[in-house]
Amino acid sequence: MVNMKKNKNEILKLLHDVFDPEIPVLNIVEMGIVRDVIFEEDELLIKITPTYMGCPAMNAIENDILDILFSNGLENVKVKTVYSPAWTTNWMSEETKNKLKKYGIAPPRESSELLDKIECPFCNSDETILTSEFGSTACKSLHYCDHCHQPFEHFKCI
Repeated sequence: MVNMKKNKNEILKLLHDVFDPEIPVLNIVEMGIVRDVIFEEDELLIKITPTYMGCPAMNAIENDILDILFSNGLENVKVKTVYSPAWTTNWMSEETKNKLKKYGIAPPRESSELLDKIECPFCNSDETILTSEFGSTACKSLHYCDHCHQPFEHFKCI
């Protein structure tokens, strides 16, 4: 049975402690992975959306969600992955994008800027080159800064 003493905001607060395993500086709420928290009769439903189709972190994220909710006394919890509408980088706040940059990952920009140079998160130079369409995960590309000579990843606009 769901502990109905908790409300949606309290559940979201708990989910702020679930971090993306591929980007451990960001939690799943600020990433926009958590789509909704719904109380249905005696069940708590958490809807999540992957940042990238086929994201290998989704199983770990689901398990982490269940772990944190169960450990906080919630029972009869279900996590459902929803694909529509598709996740977009537009769901990330400027604060979230700044966290990415401080972590060393170039944050996504407006999709109209896709063809522009990606700014280096270390020195802010736009003297960068794309070295691979894919970085350590499919949602990131790999770049190199000709100014500070640092390789870095860029979180792709989706």
